[in-house]
Amino acid sequence: MILSTLLVENARNHGRSTAILDGDRAYTWKDFTDRAARAAAALRGLGLRRGERYALIMRNSFRQAELIWAGYWSGIVPVPVNWRLSPGEIQAILEDSEARLVAADEEFLATISGPSFAPWRNRILKVESGESATGAYETLLASVPPEAPAAVDEHDDAILLYTGGTTGRSKGVRLTHRNVLANAWQIGLSIRLRPGDVYSHVAPMFHSADLHGTVAFMLGCTHVYVPQFTPEGIAELIERHRISVAHWVPTMIKMFVDAPEAHRRDLTSLRLLFYGSSPMPLEWTQAVRATLPGVELYHSYGLTETSPILTVLDHNCVEQAFKSGEMSLLRSAGKPVPGVELRIVDETDRPVGTGESGEVVVRGPNISVGYLKRDADMATAFRGGWFHTGDIGRVDEDGYLYLVDRKKDMIVTGGENVYSSEVEAALYRHPGVAEAAVIGVPDERLGEALFAVIVPRSGSTLTVEELVHHCRAHIGGYKIPRRMAFVQALPRTAVGKVQKALLREMYAVANPAKTGERLSG
Repeated sequence: MILSTLLVENARNHGRSTAILDGDRAYTWKDFTDRAARAAAALRGLGLRRGERYALIMRNSFRQAELIWAGYWSGIVPVPVNWRLSPGEIQAILEDSEARLVAADEEFLATISGPSFAPWRNRILKVESGESATGAYETLLASVPPEAPAAVDEHDDAILLYTGGTTGRSKGVRLTHRNVLANAWQIGLSIRLRPGDVYSHVAPMFHSADLHGTVAFMLGCTHVYVPQFTPEGIAELIERHRISVAHWVPTMIKMFVDAPEAHRRDLTSLRLLFYGSSPMPLEWTQAVRATLPGVELYHSYGLTETSPILTVLDHNCVEQAFKSGEMSLLRSAGKPVPGVELRIVDETDRPVGTGESGEVVVRGPNISVGYLKRDADMATAFRGGWFHTGDIGRVDEDGYLYLVDRKKDMIVTGGENVYSSEVEAALYRHPGVAEAAVIGVPDERLGEALFAVIVPRSGSTLTVEELVHHCRAHIGGYKIPRRMAFVQALPRTAVGKVQKALLREMYAVANPAKTGERLSG
């Protein structure tokens, strides 16, 4: 189970079929495999050897894809880096990963030009962008012959991905060839992808969500790389390239259905839409079904350490919920993909009963072999033969997983445990709330107090008193936030997750006079 086999077999069996659509250009599977093999030879020519690592600071593009596959081909390990990070954070990843080379788009060269990047000054490969670029990178590829795939082992590292680092220093997650390919098989058994599909890569390629597309490589699908998500841009690409498969986060879906452009383009080719990171509010699900009638919706849940998908709520379940009127199923993350064992455990790692909440732990062939240079984190997260996700969830009598919260996002207020997601769900039921994030802030009397950061819907004027009154009909008094801030947007990561750690920093010393009066229970 090594990834280079996918390219070898695609070149053999689908050689003249289209692998990549990029602007007005198309590359066949023979073309793409040849370019990846040449890129592998170029990496070796630059002095890299099997097991060593190289970083990529690039927007989504087929050139980044071929450089990543060049790593799979050669046994050299790619390290895609979040280009939204600060120069100091990027430097820390380069040092931690011991990257021997940095491949970067021209727009990011200034980011890595400071004195602290001196060790890599002569180890930078500039990669041009654009449909018909003819710079140094293309010249380099043309100057080397394609090399044969290396005889790597399935247990060798295939890729090193760094977690977001929103709660501390980023961790390098080691994913092997076996991990990534196992999850591709698992996803393939859980969804209805077809060899003729056109798969769009929208999630940033430094994020594990892009590994979802490995199954599309396995099936010889056509690939379109999207450098930046905008509703107008993605609608144009769907129409132009007849994209049939997309993987977005709920905030992208909301932006898309709200954009007039989404209703002007021919979107009939889109048939599968995956969304992850969190369940969608019911109103958003209804809106996307109205905008894209007939599209199949799949909700997936996973982590970088799981390569990445653990569970899938399939289209049949979504349709069943709407037909029966039992919408609670839409809050589920679905059932484990084949080959994944999932348990809910208490603080002593003992399984809890059906319907009871606890930490989600998993094991299977897609689970990472661990973190790079982080023995203490390894001992905590990978213990007893199970990976401990840090997510709190419950499993119902039919085997559906419902995520309650992150362990670190559970708020202990006045001795009571409150899950922020439950409070957010209550707030979302108010028609004037577009988005909500609930955090805990220090409180002398309660230890922690609930604090809600609210994005009102356009045209809505909300008050703390109004929302408190609304929440009383849905959750207990001790779960209702008495302090709130009304903002235009929530801070989010590159893949749309709310940065609650940043919110906790921003509102750690909240002034009630500015954010709303404290009200009694």
